[in-house]
Parts: sequence; C-alpha cells; structure tokens
Amino acid sequence: MQKLIRMFTLFMVTVIILTACTQTQQVDEPQDIVGEEVAEVVVEVPEVEEEVVAEEPEEEFIFGILMVGPFNDRGWSEAHYIGGQYVEANLPGTKMIYIDKVNPADRPGTTPDQLAEELVAQGAKLIIFNSDDMKDGSYDFAVKYPEIPVLHISGDFAWEDGMNYKGLPNYANYMPEMEYGEMIGGCAAALESNTGKLGFVGPLINDETRRYVNAYYLGAEYCWTEYLDKPIEELELKVTWIGFWFHIPGFTTDPTLVADEFLNSGYDVIGSGLDTTEPLVQTEKAAAAGADVKAVAYDYEFACEEAPDICLGVRYFNWGPEYLRVVKMVQEGTFEPYWGFGQPDWTNINNPDTSAVGYLKGDGLSEENAVLLDQFIAELGAGLNLWVGPLNWQDGSVFLADGEEASLVQMWYSGQLLEGIEGQSISE
Repeated sequence: MQKLIRMFTLFMVTVIILTACTQTQQVDEPQDIVGEEVAEVVVEVPEVEEEVVAEEPEEEFIFGILMVGPFNDRGWSEAHYIGGQYVEANLPGTKMIYIDKVNPADRPGTTPDQLAEELVAQGAKLIIFNSDDMKDGSYDFAVKYPEIPVLHISGDFAWEDGMNYKGLPNYANYMPEMEYGEMIGGCAAALESNTGKLGFVGPLINDETRRYVNAYYLGAEYCWTEYLDKPIEELELKVTWIGFWFHIPGFTTDPTLVADEFLNSGYDVIGSGLDTTEPLVQTEKAAAAGADVKAVAYDYEFACEEAPDICLGVRYFNWGPEYLRVVKMVQEGTFEPYWGFGQPDWTNINNPDTSAVGYLKGDGLSEENAVLLDQFIAELGAGLNLWVGPLNWQDGSVFLADGEEASLVQMWYSGQLLEGIEGQSISE
C-alpha cells in the first residue's frame, strides 16, 4: 500500500513539473484589433529650458564733424551733413555727431581744436574738420590726440608733394576736384549769356578760391569760343569777394548787395562761390522784375530749388562715399595718412555712390544749350585739359608757356587770377 502511495505521489509531481514547463514556453500570438478604438499614448517629455546667452550689442561707432556754417545752410555745411547721413544709412552701427557754426563770429573765443575735444568727449573716434579755415586747429588737435584719426577737408598738410606737408600719422586731407565742376558751371554761364558779362560773387581770397574762379573762366572761355564761335574779347568775367564763406553782418560785405550791383550793371549771368544762396535768390528777384538774367548755383545738390526758373544748374560736392570709406578704415583699424583729390565719375557725374563732383542742370538752361553742355562734359571726361598754355596771370606774367600743361602743384597753388578776369587777386 505504501508502495502505491509513493508511486502516486511521484506521478503527481511529474505532472506538475511538466505543466509548469509547458506554460513557460507559450508565446501569445499577436491579435488583430478591428473596429476597436486604440487609445493614443502620449508620452510627455519635460521641456528643458536652454540657457539663453545675451549677445553683446555691437559698439556704436561715433564720428564727429565740425561745420563752418549752419548744418542747414542749403550750401557747403548742409552738403557735409548729408554726407554724414549717407554714412549712417550705408553702415549700420554708425552715428554722426556734429558742431556747426564753427567760425570766429558765431563762436568767439573758441578754436576748432577745442570744439573737437567736445566731440571726443561724446565718444567720437574720428574727427572731420570741414573748412580750409580750420587747418591750424585740425593740426593742433591731431598733435594733441595722436590716437584719434583726423580728416581735414581741403588743405595740404598730408600732401607729400605740397608746400605745407606735416607728415602726421593720424592726419589726412581730402577735397573733390571741383575744378571740373567750375569749368562746367562757367560753360553753362557762357552759353546762356546774351551780353558776355559774367559776374561772380566770391567768398574770401586764397589758393582754393582763386583756382576755382580760374577754372570757371576757362570753362566759360572754351564754350564761348568753341561752341558759340564768339571772340574772347567779347567775354568778361568779374569777381567781387565778400570776405568770408558766407555773410556775417558787420564782418563781410553783404552778398545781396554785391549780386544786385552786378545785376544792375548789365551782368546777365551770376555765379557764386559762397556757402549760401543769396546770389541765386537776388537773381530770381531781378528776373521777376523783368530782367533777362540767370544764375549758376554752388555747393549743395538741391540749391536750384531756391530759384528753379533762373538756375542754369548747380556744381556740387558729394561727400558721402569718401566719408563712408574713411569711417570703414577707422573701424577696421586700417586708417593711414593720405591726401585725396576726389574725381567725378565720368560715366555718370551725378551718381551718388561713385562721383565726388556733380552737376545737375537747372530749368533755366535751354534744351539747345543743355545738349552743348553735355557735349562739354563728355569732352572733359574724355581727357580735355584746359590747364594748357599759353596762359598768363592777371598781372601779365606767364603762368604757362604755349603748349605747357599745368602740374597739379601749379594748378593747386594759384597765386593770381588769370588774365581776362577782373577782380582782386590778393587779399589786402
């Protein structure tokens, strides 16, 4: 009996073990679920906030301009102001600051170098002195602040071939070759004159203003004789100087009176070398009163807007491209001393990005004469040189012998007005 019990027990144990092994080896077959909604399982991953590193804003580059006249004078100083705006528009991160009316009458007891220090105190890293009258102040400032680049408009302290070379490492000069603009303006004046009497209201007397009047005369002479086929003896150019770049009551001659004197004396085209527009305005008044008179504007691209009907055009400076170039050099640490003589872009002298000198024709210029003026501009662009002898100085002495071409130094340092021009050559 016990033997049967042991056998039964052994049998049951074996069954249990086999059953357990079978269940362990079973693998559930996959089931197709048709028509049953399966709950979407969304696993939420906690957001990891990235650390935001604030970028350091680029340092603003400030450049300063000292302007001899009001920044909105519709002339010389406003043209420089527009040049500064050109930099701001074309080079992000730049800012122009300025001090205007930098002249002894408006700021007695102060000097340009002192005012430049104020711009440095406001963060300026480049100082532009915009007048020939500031040459001494610009030099004194450059010596005192050798780490600040200086650009002096006009002048020759950085010109190795010039008469006044200083050789400062942080000093540059720049001036567009407005002699071409003067020739174009003189040509327009001659083409439109019925009397052959051209008046010119000049600022003060120095090398720059003498050579500009000389260039104006050379352009007038060429177009009078070559295009109109009139004898040179019938052409007259007279200049009257007021004593400064613009009118300062009690200090200069009143340019309105100078212009009126020309207009009342048979001069039918009035040119100007002033920073402001009084001669243009007075000519318009004379025309409104019935006179057959015209004027040539100067300095500022939009000057003809002051008197569009009688304006033959404006020869103007375009400072923006050079200012932009200099600011970039200072920013990049590549500034070096230089003496620059900015050229017209003869493919388009009114290109705002490439031409240092422009001439915009005015409504007062006839269609016929506009064609002739374009022809003259094309000739200049093709290499026409009017600085060729025989040319004499006003006192009869020889400037250039027959066939001799003026060097840049000879042209730049014009010691007198040319023969054929009436007016004072040297300051008293």
